[in-house]
Amino acid sequence: MPKRVRPLGTLLALLAIITGILLSAPPSLASTTSPAPTPGATTAPAEPSPYKIGGVLRNTDGPVPGVRITATGEGFSGEATTGDNGTWSIGVPVKGTYQVEVDVSTLPEGVELAEGTPNPREVTFTNTSNAAAVFPLGEGIVVQSASFGEIFVERLIAGLSFGLLLALASVGLSLIYGTTGLTNFAHGEMVTLGAVVMFGFSVAGLPIWAALLLGVIFGGAFGWVQDAWLWKPLRRRGTALIPMMIISIGLALAARYTILFNFGGATQQLPGASSPIVELGSISISRNTLISLVVSLVVIVLIAMLLLKTRLGKATRAVADNPALAAASGIDVDRVIRIVWTVGGILAALGGILWAYYRPGVTFNMGQQILLLVFAGVILGGLGTVFGALVGSVLVGLFVELSTLWLVADLKYVGALLIMIVVLLFRPQGILGRRERVG
Repeated sequence: MPKRVRPLGTLLALLAIITGILLSAPPSLASTTSPAPTPGATTAPAEPSPYKIGGVLRNTDGPVPGVRITATGEGFSGEATTGDNGTWSIGVPVKGTYQVEVDVSTLPEGVELAEGTPNPREVTFTNTSNAAAVFPLGEGIVVQSASFGEIFVERLIAGLSFGLLLALASVGLSLIYGTTGLTNFAHGEMVTLGAVVMFGFSVAGLPIWAALLLGVIFGGAFGWVQDAWLWKPLRRRGTALIPMMIISIGLALAARYTILFNFGGATQQLPGASSPIVELGSISISRNTLISLVVSLVVIVLIAMLLLKTRLGKATRAVADNPALAAASGIDVDRVIRIVWTVGGILAALGGILWAYYRPGVTFNMGQQILLLVFAGVILGGLGTVFGALVGSVLVGLFVELSTLWLVADLKYVGALLIMIVVLLFRPQGILGRRERVG
């Protein structure tokens, strides 16, 4: 008989492979959100700063090198000079609001700021460790502010894209809850894993498509191993859901700081993170946002077809409705749950990769940062309902992005969490959830 591979050995082997990838591709080899500081920087902090303000100076003829730019604020003052490719970057000690100014006396002859460009301009950090300052150049160019309608449509598209990538993670979390009853707090680390593994393979020299595919595969493998090594043995022992939830919190902490130890605390970038802007009439949106929207939508449609049209999907829904009755009907409940964990890991990893492009940036705690938003989407739509998770996540994404029209960007996630609280107070079953009687 073939020798049976123990789940513990499988888990250790998987973790060893991931650790090897991360150690063989140190973060120092990756690009960051902003270009590297140029030799012209004079008063940047002596130690490398995790927070940077940067940008590119270009006119119609190409990059504009040798231009002095200063940043002041939060008790700090620093400067940089644009390089041969027009890029510049200033490291700052803390997040906050800074005044960034172009020294117009250092602009080449015949080059000037576009009419209406604020100089200095105010730059405020949001939820990333990088901020951009844009100074359009060109004689005869007039900077005009976009109308409210144009900004609204741009935020609407961004919100739909953000909501759909949230849905990728939410659908997996909802499937796991529906079939096992477990609220998995380690789901955020499953989101992080996809982006981190893709980063490791991309820095190792693999093409972007191969690195993305391997990141998704590793996410699915991590979900498979979790169930084989941890959750199935706990289910067989009859462990209650509250202790299992606490175990998931411990697993989340262990995975998060294992990634931190190997990956580091800096924000790194996946290849192609700096995407061009696509002009749709008077609407401007980044190409990565549009790609994320299309990819998320296609994957979610495929998952919906899988659940509605295949035997596996029907078995999954049967297990979610009543595991005991499904087992009595001849359905292998453990097999279905194992597949659900694998699919949940795949969807979480893909959502993490798209989140890394949307932010943009890969960090050790990026999954933790959106975990509450994922929970908000699941609760808003209805716990355990896949289509409810989809609807709830899209609504959360739209609310987060559209709220920036009236709220400070740093507060945009607060509104989504307020929605979750209100739903729990007035409709705890969610939009598509079923009312259940307790007692």
